[in-house]
Amino acid sequence: MSEPTTDGTPVRTPSARSLRGLDALNFFLADVRDGLGPYLAIYLIAVRGPDQGWNEATTGLIMTIAGIAGLIAQTPAGALIDRTSRKRAVVIAGAIAVTVSCLLLPFISNFYFVAATQSVAGIAGAIFPPALAAITLGVVGPKMFAKRIGRNEGFNHAGNAASAAIAGGTAYFFGPIVVFWLMAILAFCSIGAMLMVPADAIDDDLARGLDHSRAETKSNADEEPSGLTALLKNKYLVLFAVLAALFHLSNAAMLTSVGQLLTHLSGKDNATSLIAICIVAAQLVMVPVAVFVGAKADAIGRKPIFLAAFGVLAVRGVLYTLSDNPFYLVGVQLLDGIGAGIYGALFPLVVADLTRGTGRFNVSQGAVATAQGLGAALSATLAGVIIVSAGYSTAFLALAAIAGAGFALYLFAMPETYGYEPGRGDATGGGAAPLPAAAV
Repeated sequence: MSEPTTDGTPVRTPSARSLRGLDALNFFLADVRDGLGPYLAIYLIAVRGPDQGWNEATTGLIMTIAGIAGLIAQTPAGALIDRTSRKRAVVIAGAIAVTVSCLLLPFISNFYFVAATQSVAGIAGAIFPPALAAITLGVVGPKMFAKRIGRNEGFNHAGNAASAAIAGGTAYFFGPIVVFWLMAILAFCSIGAMLMVPADAIDDDLARGLDHSRAETKSNADEEPSGLTALLKNKYLVLFAVLAALFHLSNAAMLTSVGQLLTHLSGKDNATSLIAICIVAAQLVMVPVAVFVGAKADAIGRKPIFLAAFGVLAVRGVLYTLSDNPFYLVGVQLLDGIGAGIYGALFPLVVADLTRGTGRFNVSQGAVATAQGLGAALSATLAGVIIVSAGYSTAFLALAAIAGAGFALYLFAMPETYGYEPGRGDATGGGAAPLPAAAV
């Protein structure tokens, strides 16, 4: 249900069941939405090993192939979420596809088959970010969106921490294979959580970013522009896509590279447990960070917080080079909780800012996520090649330099997006807003 405010913006009054469903969905889907993630590299290097042709470079190539498949699917996934009224079914189908693709991995060893299964997982995983953001926006409305996204991310990171802790503890006794069965259990739970949100609780117009106070908006949105068109019509959305690509070009390979380093330092028997500790440590930091960002993003502004994410990412890359002590590496990994926690909470907010009232929220999310995915896909191969040719320290410094470039670009070229009005200003897309008073 919703009521219009004095400015015509709907204020939703979601049911307690719907809100609990969103909490549970973000918690249980956390481990499913990213597929095997860093565990893929651990499994291929620690279990299969060089004797079967698996090293950092070949593993990085697999992750790049899967990443490219996923990024190609990003914009179509966003367009699908914009158009469909069966968002729950799409999420459930994606969870099943990711899980089945990963469960096949222990039974295959051929490079091309492994690449194919992980590509399917990447394509299916492209559904989740726009679907979760759209369902959230459709349930709670724009006025509660920032706070709710922060809560979503908090539950997502709590779910990642819990699953990593379980994986780390059980892998010590049963080996890396446990991550596959854990994913199957979580996928089943996420399906149940999705069904807790009634279909009629999701306003499909609000979910695509339509402003009910502007009648002409819906007719314009019904033109169904391509993701590329929606992106290119807004110069700041293009810039944000570049920044998203840089963030993930720097960030995506850091945890994977640390996992590979720990494999060499501690042996394959301890690698899965150690990387699980890294994940748990970072995710526990992400929970309060994401909740804080959701609660304060309107007051502080998006730009100062996003700059902090880039800055922490650059510092993290440098710190990895100072010691190879496993406890030190886990400590540095805590910084991932700040950078990734900020990014996860702010990404949908900035896209929503730049597309408010256009009805193109999800297709724009998909277009920007395509750039993000390209950065993430190239990150694994870039780091793998540098590690093989020049060592881990050089790779971490290169990733830190990319984060530094992103910080500078955001600082000097990206405006504050809170209060942005698409279409105001010039033909290239919208007008920037001044910083909120609290951020000045």
